[in-house]
Amino acid sequence: MDKNIKAIHAKKIDRTLKALQKNNMEARFIHSIDELVEVISQMVTDESTVAYGGSYTLVKLGLIDMFRNRNVKLLDRDKAGIAPEEKRRLQIEAFDSDFYFMSSNAITEDGELYNVDGSGNRVAALTYGPKNVVVIVGSNKIVRDIDEAVSRVERLAAPANCVRLNRKTPCVQTGVCMDCDSPERICNSYVVTKRQMVKDRVKVFILNDNYGY
Repeated sequence: MDKNIKAIHAKKIDRTLKALQKNNMEARFIHSIDELVEVISQMVTDESTVAYGGSYTLVKLGLIDMFRNRNVKLLDRDKAGIAPEEKRRLQIEAFDSDFYFMSSNAITEDGELYNVDGSGNRVAALTYGPKNVVVIVGSNKIVRDIDEAVSRVERLAAPANCVRLNRKTPCVQTGVCMDCDSPERICNSYVVTKRQMVKDRVKVFILNDNYGY
C-alpha cells in the first residue's frame, strides 16, 4: 500500500477505535494473526465455554480449529455430521457462554456495528446473553456510516456469502441484492449496535488486513 494512503487508512482505523470505545465497547487494533492468536489465548482460559456464529472470517483465520484443539468447552455448531436438532441446541446454549466469537458485516467510523443475519442467532447473541462477545473484522469492513454499511452488504457481503453457501438466490446471478423472496434468502434480521450497556462486554478486534466479506 502506498505510504500516503496507508497514513490516511491508519487515521480512519484510529477514528473507528476511539468511536467504539466511546460507545462502551473495547476496541483493539491487531497487527497480525500471530498477535490475534496470542491475545485470544490469554483472554480465553482453559475450560471456558466458547461459542461462535457463522463467519467466513473466523474460518479463514483458523480460530475454530484452534478452539477445537484447546481445553475449552466448544459449542461446535459446525462440527462434521451434526444434526439440525443438535445445532439448534448448541445455538441456544451459546447464550450462556463465556465467550461468543463472530465477525461483523460492517463497522462505521462512528463506532456502530451493522449486521444482517439469516436465522438471527448471531445478532441475538451479540445483543444479549454471552458474557463476552468478541467481534473480529478486517479493516476492509470499516465504512463511513450506516448508509455505506447497507450498501456494502447489498453489493458485496450478501451476494458473496450466498455464493459461498451455494444458495439459490437472485444475487448469486446478478452480484447485487435484489431484495428477493427466495426461500434460501439469508438477509432476514437487520441489526445496528449503537452502544453497549455493559462496558467492554463487546470487544472489537480490527485486523490490519482484508478479511471476510
